[in-house]
Amino acid sequence: MSKVDDDALVCTVLPTFNESGNITDLIGRLLASVSPPYLVLVIDDDSPDETWKIVADMAAKAPYPPGEKSVTSGIALVRRLQEKGLTSAIQRGIDEAIQTYNADIVTWMDCDLSMPPEDVPKLVEAIRQGEADMAVGSRWVEGGTDVAHGLMARVLSWIINNFAMLLLGRRVHDYTSGFIAARSEVLEKIRLKGDYGEYCIDLLCRAVRLNYKMQEVPYVCVPRTSGESKTGINLFDYLSKGRKYVSTIVSLWLNPKS
Repeated sequence: MSKVDDDALVCTVLPTFNESGNITDLIGRLLASVSPPYLVLVIDDDSPDETWKIVADMAAKAPYPPGEKSVTSGIALVRRLQEKGLTSAIQRGIDEAIQTYNADIVTWMDCDLSMPPEDVPKLVEAIRQGEADMAVGSRWVEGGTDVAHGLMARVLSWIINNFAMLLLGRRVHDYTSGFIAARSEVLEKIRLKGDYGEYCIDLLCRAVRLNYKMQEVPYVCVPRTSGESKTGINLFDYLSKGRKYVSTIVSLWLNPKS
C-alpha cells in the first residue's frame, strides 16, 4: 500500500439538515485544520432553516473549480430538493467528490460539531502515510470516549458495537462511528447501503472482508453546541434505530460473502 501524494485532493462531505447554527463554525474549523488542496462539500437536504443559503454564500467567497485539481481550499454545495436521508446524502457527496472533483481521499462526519473538525487531519494522515486504506474515528479505543450522549445512548452503543465485534470481528471497535476517511478507490468499490447509521456497520464490515487495511483513530465525541440531536430523542427512537443496526449485523453474519 503506497503513500498518497502531498498534492492529493482531500474532500470532506458534510450531509446537512437544519444545521444553520453549526455550519459556519464547522466549515471554518475544517478549512483551518486541513492543508490544501482541500474541498468542503456540503450536501444539504433543502433545510427549512436555510443551512444551504449560508453555505452558498460561503462557497461564493471560496469556490473550488470542478474537474481540475487546485492548490487551494474551497467550498461547494449540492442542494437536494427531491431526495432526503443521511446515507443517500453521504453517497451523493462521495460520488460528487470523486467524479466531479477527482478527490483522492474522501472523509465525512456529523455536522453538529460532536466530532471535532481538528481530528480530520489525523484520519487523513493515516491514509497519506500508507498506513490505512480507511481510517475510522473511534470512541471505543484507548484515547477515545463519548461525553456527548447520556447513559442510555452510551450503553446501547456499547451493546451494539460489542455485538458487532462478536459476530463480525474485532478489527473494528466502533462500527457505528460515522467519522470516516477513505481512499477513493475503496469507496468506488463499496457503495453505501441502509437508511441511517447502519450504513457504517455494513461499510466497515465489507471493507474488512475485502482486506482493505483499517486504522482506528481515537476521538472524543462532545456535545453539540446548537440545534437538536438527530441520533435519538427518546428510548423508542433509540430502539427503533438500534433494531436496524442489529438486523444489519445479523444479515452480514449470515451472509459472509455479501
